[in-house]
Amino acid sequence: MSQAVIEVSGFSPFTGETDLHDFFSYCGKIKSIEFKDDEGKPKTAVITFEKHSAVQTALMLNGGPLDGNTITVTSNVEPADNHDTEEHHHPQAHIDQSDKPRAGIAAEYLAKGYKLSDHILQRAIEIDNKQGISKKFLAYMSGLDKSVGQRALGPDQTVSGKVHTTLKEAHTRVKSIDEQKGYTKSAHGYYAKALASPLGQSVLAFYTSTSKQVRDIHEEAVRIKEHKVTPTPTSPPPPEPAATPSAQHAEPSK
Repeated sequence: MSQAVIEVSGFSPFTGETDLHDFFSYCGKIKSIEFKDDEGKPKTAVITFEKHSAVQTALMLNGGPLDGNTITVTSNVEPADNHDTEEHHHPQAHIDQSDKPRAGIAAEYLAKGYKLSDHILQRAIEIDNKQGISKKFLAYMSGLDKSVGQRALGPDQTVSGKVHTTLKEAHTRVKSIDEQKGYTKSAHGYYAKALASPLGQSVLAFYTSTSKQVRDIHEEAVRIKEHKVTPTPTSPPPPEPAATPSAQHAEPSK
């Protein structure tokens, strides 16, 4: 199988390797970033991901803004399949960035302050509609539905099976338990925290259904920002030998 590679052009001369890494890490784990600086041609970056599914997510960003410039994202890689290999569907399985639905990834971009047009958000929805949501991610969310429901509502209860008013009443209880045991301090704590909120059913529906509109992505971005436990990429950025001035873009939430 060919490598999962994209080429990026059109970015600002002040955009450095770390800026590109921060931006494209939302697509999936990055293996390397190399620059091509051929004489007489615009500078381009060649980004290699670990998974082919990250390539299609990156292509969704074609024509989007980065550091004030409109970037072009291309690839010669043909999508291998819907979600690379999906051998493990255990609810406790580790969730990679590339396992997430594209609409969810788009919401993360917006929550961090990156600007994505509604046209790009619509692309994210269309990809999810066409390819479906990763079985691995669905299994993970199903497991959370049960575990959060049991903590908030009692044995054999789920978030999806309770009415909104019941979830409001349970929110205080699960928050108290979380403060004692720190359930939502894990790498993907946002999902558990959001499911335990009064809007838990809306969050669950957003991540497990392909039926959504652009405004749903904007609403999820607001929820992510308000919770301040953003499910951001975990791979460390590559070292950059010298700091380069960069146009302002999103700063990580503290």
